[in-house]
Amino acid sequence: MAIATINPTTGEVEKTFDVHTTEQVEAILDRADRANALMAATSFEQRAEWMRRAADLMDAELDFAAGLASTEMGKTIGTAKYEVSKSARGMRHYADHAAEYLADERPVDPKDVGASDAKIIYKPIGTVLAVMPWNYPFWQVIRFAAPALMAGNTGLLKHSSSVPQCAVYLGELFERAGFPAGAFQTLLIEGAAASKLIDDRRIKAVTLTGSVAAGAAVAEAAGRNIKKSVLELGGTDVFVVMPSADVVKAAEFGVNSRVQNSGQSCICAKRFYIHDDVYDEFERLFLENMAKQKPGDPFAEGTSFGPMATEQGRIDAHAFVEDARSKGANVLGGGEIPDGPGWFYPATTLTGVTPEMRIYREECFGPVACLYRVSSIEEAIERSNDSDFGLASSVWTSETSEVERLTNEIESGGVFVNGNSASFFGLPFGGVKDSGYGRELSAFGIREFVNIKTIWQA
Repeated sequence: MAIATINPTTGEVEKTFDVHTTEQVEAILDRADRANALMAATSFEQRAEWMRRAADLMDAELDFAAGLASTEMGKTIGTAKYEVSKSARGMRHYADHAAEYLADERPVDPKDVGASDAKIIYKPIGTVLAVMPWNYPFWQVIRFAAPALMAGNTGLLKHSSSVPQCAVYLGELFERAGFPAGAFQTLLIEGAAASKLIDDRRIKAVTLTGSVAAGAAVAEAAGRNIKKSVLELGGTDVFVVMPSADVVKAAEFGVNSRVQNSGQSCICAKRFYIHDDVYDEFERLFLENMAKQKPGDPFAEGTSFGPMATEQGRIDAHAFVEDARSKGANVLGGGEIPDGPGWFYPATTLTGVTPEMRIYREECFGPVACLYRVSSIEEAIERSNDSDFGLASSVWTSETSEVERLTNEIESGGVFVNGNSASFFGLPFGGVKDSGYGRELSAFGIREFVNIKTIWQA
């Protein structure tokens, strides 16, 4: 696979990059290994100063960085700017809270364990390899890089081959901000080469956001080498609407969840389970709102959403729709590849989806929604859990008893009540089942890649 910027708005190759040679990869690994001692010797205060400086650089270079994201993967310039700004805020969050998250702890009375002192300390583990996706080319990386660096680790980024300019920018950012040379670097290599890197003793852990197949390959390599791994592997997230919900708001938020980032978001709703009592109203409002969402030039003001990030991504999304259509599903708006350049795909709604259709169980990464009727909260929960995935979910109700059941019984890493699924700095993010394991963000995220060390003193 070529490492190149292929503009999804035009389909044209704008810039190509040479893959790092074996010798270059070796030099990058050596720099990271040498930087570990330097990083471990620094204080939280020093690392926080550098991290805030990196955030300041991103803020100052907002237009440039956002332009890279819009050019390389097609997100609208407004959402790209939001992503860059959120990344800067995420860095400041860890600059402000890392020392608190990793403060020494004394969970027991030393006398109870026959000691004069007993505590837990958190120490960096060394170089962590991050294999990251293209859909949020800055935020996905920063939510790994900020906690890893603030913990005193070093990081190596193997980014998606379709966003190399974003990858190079991030690979230079932290050294520009003052971090030691080698503390955070980008590897321009292909996916298979990244899995082989896990065999290297200088790599101490790995984190991946991507497909189930890629996650399985990384987990296998990490397990073979007895190394920690964290996986975020996507999902087919649910959106449940009960009769007591604000249906107008639910329909508006549901459409936003399905088309934002051109439908290329692991955490956003894909399966909509709507109670019979409000189904007809919800479907009408949902279809009206979907019809207003028009793909277009990501740099143009007022564009609802941009093109799909890759040509293959559009092929895959359309294949899901065609498979469902051929097996009897109703395509209510959209569902056709438009003429013209670029990898655009329209906002599409399916009803009548049945288990023999691929989209019933597999993740469709595109602006395609599936609406289902349910007759009870029991059916909504049962059908929500009838999935191999469990990343996040959104539930809409004003009944306290329903909130209690839905939040406790839906199998996912997060449940959002009367709002869309999202990621927040201070809350853990991750999934269950085939959506992966481990957590990003909050104290849980920074503690994934540290040595939780017990100190006992007689």
